[in-house]
Amino acid sequence: MRITPEDPAMPDVVALLEEHLRDMHATSPAESVHALDVTRLKKPGIVFLAARDDDGTLLGVGAIAELDASHGEIKSMRTAEAARGKGVAAAVLRELLSTARDRGYSQVSLETGTQEFFGPAHRLYTRAGFTATGPFADYTEDPHSRYFTIRMETETPLRPLEG
Repeated sequence: MRITPEDPAMPDVVALLEEHLRDMHATSPAESVHALDVTRLKKPGIVFLAARDDDGTLLGVGAIAELDASHGEIKSMRTAEAARGKGVAAAVLRELLSTARDRGYSQVSLETGTQEFFGPAHRLYTRAGFTATGPFADYTEDPHSRYFTIRMETETPLRPLEG
């Protein structure tokens, strides 16, 4: 698997991101959907990564957005259905946290849903060392949102993550 920066406007990436947005809107009320579309993922301050297998098949994506010089936010994590359970999300998350370190962030946060649909994401973030927190940046209390954060300066080296 290769994980590299990529243009989110690539056709297969667009299809995966559109699937992601459809699922988010099917699972959460519109006002609680904070996933970014392709246009917003192309803005300055966002690093967008794609995971591909050796033949170029898209396995998953993720992004990190700069909130300020010391704080990043994980955005648009999504694994292609055929690649789920194979460690793609964990690998993308490790690479995003490595990018955060390279950018000098002392903290990385994220917002995800509260429904059972998001259970695998909750487990992934917890295994990676994230802890539950309250709203950050422009987020507010929302019964459909769950917030996580990790302090980079106190984090142990990234341990291998399964799934």
